[in-house]
Amino acid sequence: MSKKDQDADVKFIQSLASVLNESDLAEIRVKRELGENNTIDVRVTRAFAPVATTVAPAPAAIATPAAAAPAPAAPASPTADASDTSGDPANHPGVVSSPMVGTAYLAPEPGAAPFVTVGDTVSEGQTLLIVEAMKTMNNIPAPQAGKVTRILIDDGTPVEFGTPLMIIE
Repeated sequence: MSKKDQDADVKFIQSLASVLNESDLAEIRVKRELGENNTIDVRVTRAFAPVATTVAPAPAAIATPAAAAPAPAAPASPTADASDTSGDPANHPGVVSSPMVGTAYLAPEPGAAPFVTVGDTVSEGQTLLIVEAMKTMNNIPAPQAGKVTRILIDDGTPVEFGTPLMIIE
């Protein structure tokens, strides 16, 4: 590979990085055929701030466990069982956690009936909610059959990987 080819590749990668910074994308991957036996396969990814914010709330939760634990559950718990004082819902054996970073929606579209409500009996694999990640709607299925006892988020709530969403008993 000549110095000229190397410089062109570096400029190409830098331009991809610029596109990534200017857009709402998390990753760009390009494979270009430059000749019969000459290809370039480039993947440029961006580290998002949510990765860093995953670490930031943890010390606050440790410093003020009484204030931090009920806060996420409070907005979505008017229909939930208020007598449950078991503590952190993430430790509950029936918790359904978010498998990805995104925005959680309880209904298939705005104004529609929710997929499930507190008290509903669900079967394994039934859609409980959707998480939108990078403009893709991802169905979140029930990992087990049971009764929905708590919904821990509001419709349109931003979630991170591992965020408790619901409890099925």
